[in-house]
Parts: sequence; C-alpha cells; structure tokens
Amino acid sequence: MLSHELELRVEVQNLRREFDSKEKKVVALNGVSLKVREGEIFGVLGPNGAGKTTLIRILSTLLLPTSGVARVMGFDVASEPEKVRAVINMASGSERAGYDYISARGNLWFFSQLYGLPSEVAKARIKRLSQLLGLDDYLDRKFYMLSTGYRQRVTIARAFINDPKIVFLDEPTIGLDVMTAMSIREFLIKEAKENGRTIFLATHNMAEVDAICNRVAIIDRGRILTSDTPTNLKRSLGAPALVMEVSPLPVNLAFLNAVEGVKGFTTSVDEERGLARVQVVVESEECVTRALAGVAASGMRLVSSWRQQTTLEEVFVSLVGRGFVEREHEVGE
Repeated sequence: MLSHELELRVEVQNLRREFDSKEKKVVALNGVSLKVREGEIFGVLGPNGAGKTTLIRILSTLLLPTSGVARVMGFDVASEPEKVRAVINMASGSERAGYDYISARGNLWFFSQLYGLPSEVAKARIKRLSQLLGLDDYLDRKFYMLSTGYRQRVTIARAFINDPKIVFLDEPTIGLDVMTAMSIREFLIKEAKENGRTIFLATHNMAEVDAICNRVAIIDRGRILTSDTPTNLKRSLGAPALVMEVSPLPVNLAFLNAVEGVKGFTTSVDEERGLARVQVVVESEECVTRALAGVAASGMRLVSSWRQQTTLEEVFVSLVGRGFVEREHEVGE
C-alpha cells in the first residue's frame, strides 16, 4: 500500500461527460471520483465502452468534461490545460504514433524537440529509454519496418521522453505478443518504483492489472463500481469461483441467476471440443451444490467441474451479474 503522505497527482471529483448522438445524449462518464498518488500504478479496468478512454482523454486535456472537476498535479484540466500538458505524457495501443519513413531514433528525437529538450538531454534520454525497452538494435530502422511489438516499444519510449510526472496509457499492450507485453510491464514497474512516476493505466486486460497495479478501479457504464488493491478485491468475494464445462452449448443460462447464492456468471466456448465453460461466482460452498444441481436439471451434461481462484473478472461479475464479453455484446446490440 502507498503512503497517504505521498503527493496527490490525480484528483477527480464527480466527473461527468456527455456526448450528443442522433437519438439521445450518451453519458460516457457518470459521477466518477478517484485519487491517484505519486509512484502509483493505477489501473482503470472495464469492458469496451465502459468510459476508460474518455477518462484518459479528459485527464490528458484532449476533451473537456461536461461537469465535475479533474486536477492533474494540482492543475485544473479545463482551465489550466497548458500547465497539465507540461507535466504529463500519454500513449495508446491503438494509435500509430510515429512517422513511417523516419527512423525510430528520428521519431524519438522529433518528439523530444516538441518538448524543447536540449540536444544532449534528448540524446541521453533516447539512449536510456532504448536500453530499458530493448530498442538498441532497432533505433536506426525506419518506423514502418518495425514489427508491431517494436513500434509499440517506440510509442512507449515517446511517452517518457519528456520525463513526465504522470503517464497516461490506454491499452498499451493490446495485440502484443507475451514477451513484448511482459517487457513493457517490467519497464512500467521500474519507472514507478525508481523514479516515483505515476502510471495511469486504462485496460480490459485483467492479468495486466493483477501483475503491475497497486490499485485498480473497476468501471462500467461510466461509473466506478469499486476501487482497491487487486488482492483485496479478489479476497472480498470469499469462496473460489465454480468452473463448469457443459455440453451441448447452452442457449440460455439465465436460470443460474435464480440459484440462491449465485452472484453472476460468465461463459466462453471451446469450439474445438464443442463445450462451454461457465464460471460462476458463488457466495458459499452450499451454493456450489445448488448451481451444479441447476445445471443437471436443465438437461445439460456436466462434463467436468472444479474450483478456481477468483479473478478480477469474477469481481466484475459479482457487481453486474455478467462478464466483460457479455457486457460488450450487450452494448453492441
């Protein structure tokens, strides 16, 4: 846990953001409040469409809030955007943040000059960041020649080139291979611990949050549902989740919500084996017996079942009754 005496770097109070659509107003953020401190890796975890990107765009001064207050390093993002921009940087896993026909080194040099860095300082930072992110052998390759993973390493380096107090990252490892994602996460941990840098991370990658975040806020439909350390959030559920493999593929599992003690469930399909995996969040051991009996009574064949250590998705399921995939499908409809 981080000390409450550490410097407060991000403070959000009752933040709201609305967008006009052809049919109605869309509320992207609805009364969001949070605080993030010096040296903290703070995750905002939620499904697509939950409001994560909107929150980062407001905090990085790219979007104005409809109402509420957001301060970064004590500066108001709406009335003092230039002061905020001087102490932050950001990167997204979905952006193409480089010029194709300039080398990786040239791209980093270009962005360093936008921040007015002296030549020697810029060169030293490019060298340091390249070493930390494993870019040494790729610096003189043109950006378009780099693999997706190495382009993203350049993008991450760019987000630290101005020595920011706070870095906002939106899905920084999306679509990357395991080793590249691990390398970037190790770099982020090092920056937070050794340089007191605050990392504000928006993602729907639960493993990423579990691995590197000091605290996490779970967001859905523009609201913060809960916020704590990943360990405390998982511990709050009590009993380990029940996992069942069933056949044939179920059409509707809504009956599980009627089982006493079931907080919610999420499903995935193993098409190769023709099975559905159902993860059920349960309040107690007695609830497990009732859930298994409910599946048997439904006419489905229970292929196997086991208990599994609770994940952050189960925390989300316990709060809204369904998992990330189900929520995204619901939004898509």
